[in-house]
Amino acid sequence: MKILNSFELFTFLKSQNLLHSSPSWWWHKVGTFEVIVGAILTQNTRWENVEKSLQKLQEAQILIGENQQDLINFANIDSALLESLIASSGFARQKSKRLITLCQEILRNFGSFESFVESVDAEWLIAQKGIGRETRDSILNYACQREVMVVDQYSYRLLLKCGYEIEEYEALQSWYAEGVLENLDKIIRLYDFPISLAQIYARFHGKIVEFAKKNNGFKKDFELEF
Repeated sequence: MKILNSFELFTFLKSQNLLHSSPSWWWHKVGTFEVIVGAILTQNTRWENVEKSLQKLQEAQILIGENQQDLINFANIDSALLESLIASSGFARQKSKRLITLCQEILRNFGSFESFVESVDAEWLIAQKGIGRETRDSILNYACQREVMVVDQYSYRLLLKCGYEIEEYEALQSWYAEGVLENLDKIIRLYDFPISLAQIYARFHGKIVEFAKKNNGFKKDFELEF
């Protein structure tokens, strides 16, 4: 069976019950400053390593669960201290500099985390050092709860298994979003709770990641059966 569009892929993934033990948006603590930290730390590493770093940051009371204070803490932290706390995530010096600079720029340009969430756009984010398209869209969707579909290497590999080779990021993103938008009413009816388009995109991305984890990252020896 050939998947014709992202709606068919979405319904297939939903049937796999992949997010039964996950938060409602899949990513933890959606809408908080911690999402920004996680989105930077997860670059080129496994999420399990990021969780260790987040735990260290919480123990050091750099991340205290108060968005504005957390933002200020990161903007003012000593870079060497931050490096030591996030060492488990790899590339600690680079990520430390990126986090500190990003937080300083958020305060300089927006004044507060709340204002950042309300006003930031894709162009501003992509202009910040160390933020690529996947990180940008993760922040927009999971921190700002915007209607943005995050795509990644798993999204690309899964489509290869479906018979589509779409290498360009925006084209890949459009393929995933298009079927959702064209069948939004049908998707909403699949849930027994109110769900927004932004949350649907978040859960779609989460389903892809969790499905990849169960299937060896969609490596060459993986065969997709519908």
